[in-house]
Amino acid sequence: MPSSEIAALERAIAEITEIATGFGLDFYPMRYEICPADIIYTFGAYGMPTRFGHWSFGKTFHKMKSQYDFGLSKIYELVINSNPCYAFLLDGNSLVQNKLIVAHVLAHCDFFKNNMRFSASNRNMVESMSSTADRVAEYSIQYGIDEVERFIDAVLAIQEHIDPGLLRAGSTAGRQSTVRKPPGAADGGRLAAGSRAPGSPGRTAAGGGAARGGAANPPAAPPGPYDELWKLDGTPSPAPKEKAGERRSFPEEPEKDLVWFIQQYSPVLADWQRDIMTMLHDEMLYFWPQMETKIMNEGWASYWHQRIMRELDLTSEETVEYAKLNSAVVQPSRQSLNPYYLGLKIFEDIERRFDRDKIFEVRELDSDISFIRSYLTKELVQDLDLYVFEKKGPEWKITDKTWENVRDQLVQARINGGNPYLVVQDADYDRNSELYIAHRYEGIELDLKYLERTLPYLHALWGRTVHLQTVIEDKKALFSYDGKKVIRKFLQ
Repeated sequence: MPSSEIAALERAIAEITEIATGFGLDFYPMRYEICPADIIYTFGAYGMPTRFGHWSFGKTFHKMKSQYDFGLSKIYELVINSNPCYAFLLDGNSLVQNKLIVAHVLAHCDFFKNNMRFSASNRNMVESMSSTADRVAEYSIQYGIDEVERFIDAVLAIQEHIDPGLLRAGSTAGRQSTVRKPPGAADGGRLAAGSRAPGSPGRTAAGGGAARGGAANPPAAPPGPYDELWKLDGTPSPAPKEKAGERRSFPEEPEKDLVWFIQQYSPVLADWQRDIMTMLHDEMLYFWPQMETKIMNEGWASYWHQRIMRELDLTSEETVEYAKLNSAVVQPSRQSLNPYYLGLKIFEDIERRFDRDKIFEVRELDSDISFIRSYLTKELVQDLDLYVFEKKGPEWKITDKTWENVRDQLVQARINGGNPYLVVQDADYDRNSELYIAHRYEGIELDLKYLERTLPYLHALWGRTVHLQTVIEDKKALFSYDGKKVIRKFLQ
């Protein structure tokens, strides 16, 4: 890029930053980099500039770069949730394109800094992922690339099944610090420092938290409707007494964090494998808030890039160029839901019905689920022409336009980041150290082909037979994999 264009871009960045600050946006210091398409699409495929190498990222890069080369899609920028916040601009963007992009990424950074879902984010994740990449490279040299990649394949197959709860460090929610050791472990009940009782939300951002113990048991009291709220102060509840000969379940309560549980209790993992699982668990915790707030985040950035661009003194040619680019970003899609468009329209409706202060409140407190449930109104559903459709025979047909059902369908699609809700039900199933996982069925069946291809990865991580209970055609079904084949049976 010529020096004159760089100078013009620097002046535009300064002006846009001043306007954004005047509107009340609060963001981290910004760092801008101008990158060629190969670099931008590499970052897009890997998710971060410093992430470890894996064949699946190369596959994603090839797909994205091919679409760019054939003119089917284009990434104008990437922004990283960090402090300082990094924004990568595509080399070859016009000045007007970069002005819109700068306004857009400033709003993204404001969202990263102020939305409560990002409050526990690791703001030094660029450096952390660089360290992870170095350690993975060392393990590849020590144990072989194929061995390490096969293991990472297995972890990535279940990477979304974590527990990203907001209540982590310092909260035990009444759990005890003594649990039965995992099957095959040495006798003794107390968790080591840095571990936690299965099912306890008392964890650090890395997924583990120091177990608490030693507090005197409070006197017995009848259960009340607000017990769970009072437990948030960290006071442990008395441990239930076991009857003689009674089998104590492990985990004591269903554990949502499948990655953490296997990393902690798998009887077959080596230390280097547990280390890799811990690092990938940290990375998923970093990405999770973005999955929870995709519609809000893009809607917020689209709302503010429009407001900021209106304040700039654009020429007629620049105004036309901006209008074309903006319409391409926020127009509704024929094939899928455009998060930029939906989020923008909801924020505009909130401002119209309340005031601008309200949208800042929503930006701070909500996620996509509460955002849609609370602010997608009947009028908006009708104005945006939203509806539910599904495949009937060989054709796709509209099946419902009732606004409540449309809203609920959108909310349901955002629960748990759009992933099935799985929990570890029993890690000593059939008293044989087998892993029993239950699917919390909520009306949407699992993809059976995907399920049957994922079970071998779970078996590789656990080392013994794994079972997954779900619902098929309103009947309970159990899928089991013993290392040789998948067995399916219906339960009574």
